[in-house]
Amino acid sequence: MHPSFYFMNLGDKIMYRTLSKEELLTLQSDLQKEYGHYQEKGLKLNISRGKPSNEQIDLAMGILDALDSKYDKFITADGDYRNYGMWDGIPEAKELFSDLLEVPASQIFIGNNSSLNLMFDVISCAYTHGLCGNTPWCKEENVKFLCPAPGYDRHFGITEFFGFELITIPMLPTGPDLDLVEQYVNNDPTVKGIWCVPKYSNPTGVTYSDETVRRFAALHPAAPDFRIMWDNAYCVHDLTDTPDVLLNLYDECCKNGTEDLLFMFASTSKISFPGGGISALAASNNNMKSLRKYFSVMTIGPDKLNQLRHVLYFKDFGGVKAMMQKQRAVIEPKFKLCDEKLNQNLNGLGIAEWSKPNGGYFISLDVLEGTAKNVFDLCRDAGVVLTDAGATFPYGKDPKDRNIRLAPTYSSLKELDTAMDLLCVCVKLAAVNKLLEG
Repeated sequence: MHPSFYFMNLGDKIMYRTLSKEELLTLQSDLQKEYGHYQEKGLKLNISRGKPSNEQIDLAMGILDALDSKYDKFITADGDYRNYGMWDGIPEAKELFSDLLEVPASQIFIGNNSSLNLMFDVISCAYTHGLCGNTPWCKEENVKFLCPAPGYDRHFGITEFFGFELITIPMLPTGPDLDLVEQYVNNDPTVKGIWCVPKYSNPTGVTYSDETVRRFAALHPAAPDFRIMWDNAYCVHDLTDTPDVLLNLYDECCKNGTEDLLFMFASTSKISFPGGGISALAASNNNMKSLRKYFSVMTIGPDKLNQLRHVLYFKDFGGVKAMMQKQRAVIEPKFKLCDEKLNQNLNGLGIAEWSKPNGGYFISLDVLEGTAKNVFDLCRDAGVVLTDAGATFPYGKDPKDRNIRLAPTYSSLKELDTAMDLLCVCVKLAAVNKLLEG
């Protein structure tokens, strides 16, 4: 996180907390008038979810033309890609994700468009049938899952759905607080897993440090079926010429003989099509044996033609990297605009701090404690939809009511410019209201 503060109304860099009640009342009146002007505009803008824009999706339209009815690779030694079978995906797609995840192709399962679906399936398998011969989680009492926060609400939703107790782990600049993680994992057998977005974390943009990755690989869980859910969703989603580098957890686990701890996930949802991409799961041989029993009953085979489409279009990892450069050209200006707006309007006020990530899809904004819900309501009532305040914490409850996740990608630059101006007004107005409450 990068602390930043900005006073704009009076042209001075003044901390809001230093203002007298009379000055705050004057400022409140001015901000209310400015806010009223936005309400009159009838805005309908949305920066709530990390969706690619239409411009980004258009970049991948060539995938739809990659298959030719006469193409000679429909039938290979592995089978007919047009027919049933090959429950774990086609070899060429495994090779593609092997380069993305830096894991041997033999350890990879290829699914359909949703990696979140694969995560749900892994948890479901562990819950109903157990992993690697261990007791199914449904037969154990008070199953717990660790949730680094601020984090990804849909991760938390999966484990909440199964009735697990969700435990908040604070996010640090180096990743989750590993002192606390180790305390839980190494001593409590009811702790069964942890959610992780290790590169450009959702929403903070943090990339786990080498030490953090090594400590994950060196865990000694009290539960034999503890698992790290390593969602490397943004492994190639760089936005600068000096991208973050993530140490390979699979390699580190192999060094420690702990590879059974790990499930890795990725997808092309933000590389090709969110609604028509392909996903991947990587795991140890023991974990794959457990999943094979589960998946072979659940499906006769994934959409292998879509997998082939992606392989023919991208060809190799170089093709993926070329696509991500095109994606960056669309996304980077939006992140720069958000940072400029936040600096221009909030830097110096003592009421906000925000991340400036090197990649990924989000900006994490921390407003004055106790005001995030008010900021959300003010923005909504003026026509700008944000991610729900509290969504980045387990059960949707931010104990400090501070964090707001910003998703710049979907809106146009013009729309984003307006949305950010309104957001900044709402952050200031909510802060003044809170300070006047005493």
